[in-house]
Amino acid sequence: MISIATLIAILLSFTKAKNYEGAGASKFGSVFIYILVASIGMKMDLTLILDNTGLIVIGVVWMSIHAALLILMAKLIKAPYFFLAVGSQANVGGAASAPIVAAAFHPSLATVGVLLAVFGYAIGTVGAILCTILMQLAAVS
Repeated sequence: MISIATLIAILLSFTKAKNYEGAGASKFGSVFIYILVASIGMKMDLTLILDNTGLIVIGVVWMSIHAALLILMAKLIKAPYFFLAVGSQANVGGAASAPIVAAAFHPSLATVGVLLAVFGYAIGTVGAILCTILMQLAAVS
């Protein structure tokens, strides 16, 4: 379902549907992003955090590698901190939180956060499918 929704959204960006920005589409979309973030947060049970501390350690290691790679690439291509912060959030939080981080820099940049997240979804979904195929091949042999 995510792949289909992402593909439809990308295809619609090449049609006249992109012209609805002037009609306030981004403000309408921002409301739904906040609703999405709130609904994700309501499903958490913080009392279960200490049940498996090994997962916290794995998360810290994972995020350290993520941060190191992002900082290294940002230095190599001399990217502004805006792209570092929004790109990181797009990879970790996706479309639910990347526009919020982008809007913190400037409200008109929220669409950049959405674009980075959608691009990450498109590449990540294809990459995940490729990984499952490779895992199946590795399991068979």
